[in-house]
Amino acid sequence: MSNERYARLAEYIEKQQDEVIHLMKHLIPFRSLGPLNGGEGESKEAEWIMNYLRELGIGDVRNYPAPDHTVPSGERPNVVATIPGKNKTKNIWIMSHIDVVPEGDMNKWKTPPYEAVVRDGRIYGRGTEDNHQGLVSSLIVAGAFARLNIQPEHTLKLVFVSDEETNSIYGLEYLMKHHKDMFGRDDLYIVPDAGEPDGSMIEVAEKSILWLKFTTRGKQVHASTPERGVNAFKAAAHFIVELNTLYDIFDRKDEVFDPPISTFEPTRREANVPNVNTIPGDDVFYLDCRILPSYSIDEVEEAIRTMMRRIEEKFGVTITMEENQREDAAPATAPDAPVVKALQRALRETRHIEGQPVGIGGGTVAAVFRRAGLSTAVWSTLDDMAHQPNEYCRIDNLLKDALVFAHVTTQSLD
Repeated sequence: MSNERYARLAEYIEKQQDEVIHLMKHLIPFRSLGPLNGGEGESKEAEWIMNYLRELGIGDVRNYPAPDHTVPSGERPNVVATIPGKNKTKNIWIMSHIDVVPEGDMNKWKTPPYEAVVRDGRIYGRGTEDNHQGLVSSLIVAGAFARLNIQPEHTLKLVFVSDEETNSIYGLEYLMKHHKDMFGRDDLYIVPDAGEPDGSMIEVAEKSILWLKFTTRGKQVHASTPERGVNAFKAAAHFIVELNTLYDIFDRKDEVFDPPISTFEPTRREANVPNVNTIPGDDVFYLDCRILPSYSIDEVEEAIRTMMRRIEEKFGVTITMEENQREDAAPATAPDAPVVKALQRALRETRHIEGQPVGIGGGTVAAVFRRAGLSTAVWSTLDDMAHQPNEYCRIDNLLKDALVFAHVTTQSLD
C-alpha cells in the first residue's frame, strides 16, 4: 500500500513545475529580512503560508509567535502544519526557515533580487535556494497529500521558522524553549538547508566553531631605527606561523567529516600603518578554527595561550585574544540513525543514489535539535548559491527533494 501511495504522490509532484513557480513568485517579494538584517520580519510571508496551507484543506495550522518589539508586528512567527498519519508512534518533521539575508551589492545582480525570475529551469531571487527551496518543497508535499486525499504513514509536521539567518532566538530556539513538549525523542527530523548538487550528502555532524581576534601591541617607531621600537607586525607574523602547529597538536581524523581534520586558518587582517617607513606598534588578525567534536574548545585555547606567551617573551610584545564567535559542537546524529536510514532508502529508491552521512565544518540550525537530544539530518539537493548574488534554485532539484520527502512519509519506520 505504501508503494501505491508513493506512486500516486510522485505522479502528482512531478507535474508541479507551474505550482513551484507560482509559490516562488508570491513568496520571494515579501523580502522577509529580520530586524538585524534591516528588515521588518517574517509575519507577512508567514500569514500567506498559513492561508495557503488552510486553502489546501489542512486543518491543523498553528503559529507559535515569539514576542519581538523590534518588528512592526511585535512578533516573529513560527508556523507548524500537521498532516495526521496512520501510524501514531512517531512524527516526521521537515523544518525550513522563512527569513532570508540581504541582497548585498545590487550591481552584482542581473535580475531584481526580490522578484522570482524564471530562466532555463532555474528560479532567480534572494532566498530562492536559502531556504525557499526547502520551504516550497514542503508545501508541494503538503499539497500532494491534501489534493489527492492520501494519508501519510506517520504524522507529518511541517515547520516554518523565523530568525534562522541571525541567531534563531526567535525561531527554533524559541520553540525548543517554550514548546519543547511537541518534539518527541523518537521522531525523525529533517532540515532541508544544506546539501550537494547530486543530493548524496546527508549532514549528520558539525564541528565546533571558534573565531579568535588577536591584538599584538609593541612600540611604533620610524623604520630606519627599528632598535628603538617593537615591531608588532613581525611578532604577529611569527605567531601566525606558530599557530600552524595546531594542525600537529590536534591531529585526529574523523572520516565522517569533510575534511576529516580540525582546521586552523588565519583569515582577516586589519590595516596597521598607512606608510612604508613606519614600524607598526599594533597589529590585529583573526583565526578561524573548525574543531572536531573529539576536542574541546578550551584545550585548543590553552594551546594557543602557550604559544602567545612564547611570542610575547621572544619579541617583547603583549598579545590579547578575544572570542568573536564560539559554538561548541552539538552531539552528532548517528550515521545509522532512523532518519538517516529513511533518507538513504528514499534516495536509493527514488534517485538511485547512495546517501552518505557526512560531517561539515559549518554550522546549521540542526544543532538546536541535536543539543536537545533529537537525531536530525540536514539534507537537500543544492547548487550552493546561498547568500550569493544571482542566487537561484533549480526547479528540478526542488521537485526531486519533494519526491524524497514523499517517500520518507509513506514508508513504515518501525
